[in-house]
Amino acid sequence: MSAAQAREPHFVQSFERGLSVIRAFDAHHPELTLSEVARLCGLTRAAARRFLLTLADLGYVHTDGRLFRLSPRVLELGYSYLSSFSLPEIAEPHLERLVAEVRESSSLCVLDGDAIVYVARVPVSRIITASITVGTRLPAHATSVGRVLVAFLPEEERDTRLKGAEPAALTPYTIVSVDLLRAELERVRRQGYAVVDQELEEGLRSVAVPVRDRTGTVVAAVNVPVHASRHSAESVRRDLLPPLLATVARIEADLRVVAPRR
Repeated sequence: MSAAQAREPHFVQSFERGLSVIRAFDAHHPELTLSEVARLCGLTRAAARRFLLTLADLGYVHTDGRLFRLSPRVLELGYSYLSSFSLPEIAEPHLERLVAEVRESSSLCVLDGDAIVYVARVPVSRIITASITVGTRLPAHATSVGRVLVAFLPEEERDTRLKGAEPAALTPYTIVSVDLLRAELERVRRQGYAVVDQELEEGLRSVAVPVRDRTGTVVAAVNVPVHASRHSAESVRRDLLPPLLATVARIEADLRVVAPRR
């Protein structure tokens, strides 16, 4: 059975296609022609044109007649989520305190499918190869926050994810064996944190800790990424993990007293 045939009766395919047009634009494709949008989204030129012009009418796309690009108004779509989700607002002052203490960047992330999404971030002035901002998506299997978030999923859901997983090798150090990844997730679950050593990007180490809501459910994770030249894997655990754990404890304490907005 094809994906289209498996859709529920309520599924609106035209809406899905419209969203695919928005997602076609990214850091590698900030501007696209009509033909490029059609090709990337698997649409006819006529359909792509209708979607693009509708988005332009709504103010989400700008065009000079040949090239199309997203407008700043598209940020409203992401802001609607953030404004209804209290956790980033609660976490940010605690992340700022952590960054001031360890002098390394820190971020709050959530799980979305096979990716993690940054929903709050406090950077330092050092430049890391990857440009990370709120809304950035990275593969969960190669990130410390991803390891934490998947490790603490219900067992059945975690196993289902692993059965269909095909982890991509992003560096020579990335774990791509499903069996090894399963073992690593079990270790993360037992110890309560994850350290990823140069699996996402060579020269980059990261430690992450889960954030639990008032029911004890893991809803997010906080990380501290560092350059390998400044911290060994051992110093990450010795010097960064304790203040990170203390930070998450303060975030969780606030979550217990703040009424949820979700």
